[in-house]
Amino acid sequence: MKAFVFPGQGAQFVGMGKDLYDNNPKAKELFEKANEILGYRITDIMFEGTDEDLRQTKVTQPAVFLHSVISALCLGDEFNPDMVAGHSLGEFSALTAAGALSFEDGLKLVYARAMAMQKACEAAPSTMAAIIALPDEKVEEVCAEVNREGCVVVPANYNCPGQLVISGNIEAIDEACAKLKEAGAKRALPLKVGGAFHSPLMQPAKDELQAAIEKTEIKQPSCPVYQNVDAKPHTDPAEIKQNLIAQLTSSVRWTQSVQNMIADGADDFTECGPGKALQGMIAKISREVTAHGIA
Repeated sequence: MKAFVFPGQGAQFVGMGKDLYDNNPKAKELFEKANEILGYRITDIMFEGTDEDLRQTKVTQPAVFLHSVISALCLGDEFNPDMVAGHSLGEFSALTAAGALSFEDGLKLVYARAMAMQKACEAAPSTMAAIIALPDEKVEEVCAEVNREGCVVVPANYNCPGQLVISGNIEAIDEACAKLKEAGAKRALPLKVGGAFHSPLMQPAKDELQAAIEKTEIKQPSCPVYQNVDAKPHTDPAEIKQNLIAQLTSSVRWTQSVQNMIADGADDFTECGPGKALQGMIAKISREVTAHGIA
């Protein structure tokens, strides 16, 4: 069975989507429609901007969404998933590609999400760190030890076995990283991100995004969407909506999502969007399946 998966923030690179724009009339039309919806030429930043320009959350998220969704839509009949999933931001791409969100609504929600997250990041100095080569249970245990009033640190992204990203206040992250190294982590690597995504510190962004999501029509997708918050397949629009609202302050259960997709029959994973990060994660989750980009 075929699964299509969509990457999140961090997969971006300057030049992303330019080949599609130059060589595919449908892609060009969609990119120009996106420029119109956003009110500025995001394509100029994607194709010719600087790394710094592209790293701004308010640019990164719509840019990755556009590259991912347009890549999928331009496949035509070759985009025939039995199931889909997206990593964090990628969940919006997955829902749009599967027809649960219109292109315009998907992009508007992603932009609203990016702006709300940027605001939350500026309000509370916070960060994330990747913990390498330690069991998830040990990371969870140390986070629980450090987590207290005014000192937030939680597991944020379950990327693959041996790679869990934690999220929280800068001091809490520093304390947790020191304890995790003592506990045997190969690396506890602070990430260059603007804030504590997928943690309680994103509550203001969640409140803001909730209003936008509640106003948006979500249809039944063409196939099950495995959502980040519970790693389970969903087709009911009301459930999808609630899970999207919960996503900003909840962990991304990517390892569990891929395991559940495999248990439900997925043996061929196609990554739609920039980079190869998800292919690498899937290879570490299971050697029994194939994972590749768009041919």
